[in-house]
Amino acid sequence: MRVTEGYVNVADDVRLFFRKIGGGRNTLVIPNAVYLFDDFKHLAAEHTCIFYDLRNRGRSTEVTDEAMLKGGVHNDVQDLEAVRRHFELEEVSLLGHSYLGAVVGLYAMKYPDYVARVVQIGPTAPSITKQYPPDLTNMDATATQVFAQLAQMQNESGSGDPVEMCSRVWSILRPLYVADSADVHKISHMGFCELANERNMMRHFQSNIMPTLACLDISAADYARANMPVLTIHGTKDRNAAYGGGLDWARSLPDARLLTVDGAAHIPWIEAPELVFGSIETFLGGSWPESARQVA
Repeated sequence: MRVTEGYVNVADDVRLFFRKIGGGRNTLVIPNAVYLFDDFKHLAAEHTCIFYDLRNRGRSTEVTDEAMLKGGVHNDVQDLEAVRRHFELEEVSLLGHSYLGAVVGLYAMKYPDYVARVVQIGPTAPSITKQYPPDLTNMDATATQVFAQLAQMQNESGSGDPVEMCSRVWSILRPLYVADSADVHKISHMGFCELANERNMMRHFQSNIMPTLACLDISAADYARANMPVLTIHGTKDRNAAYGGGLDWARSLPDARLLTVDGAAHIPWIEAPELVFGSIETFLGGSWPESARQVA
């Protein structure tokens, strides 16, 4: 299937790399192409799919002006709108993973007239400062070990080769993303340390993304504006984004349902591909997946 590549001009010195694939009547926009393109491109069999790299991420242009990054998730919302305008789309469906699950939710609240359907996968909680009980998080021995290894690495003196350092960080991080350590090899591609933006991703995330996520203040009126169907998919063993956050999204949005993936971590389509991909295809086709439930 033919893939079209190019750039969306967002602002001075800010260009977002995109990949467009498929020719379906409905358009699905997926941020964070660098990580998601290979795993989700099969959706182009039924839909026109537009994947794009975020600001200062992947193959998008490097942003050297820190002032252009401080907006964090709010920049991501506006960049998503710039992508929609670039392709002159009257209506789109959205799919966001991890903190981009929150971003597509925020976009749906701000621009509801342009959104047909929303898929959130392992979204960060609407309030990342909220403390959930142990049964709604998964801070297990693996998480403890990973964070200890990262702390030890940060305390090491000297600066090594950037690509090598990035690779070491991701070799430590990968076990967080799957519940079963036997599945770590399935995400061996994660990291993309050959790309300068991805080598610097952690600094950008900690300095710009996390502070804006921590300051989100979503009101009942905000949630009410996102009145389109929303499918929230969340693994019960997610260590990166608490399962309780998925419950909160599905509980707060007016037309949302939660698809629980028992025993899966932050990348549930790796551990339960038939359930996750089958449910997404059913949902984008206009129906609720059988396993999706309303949250009271």
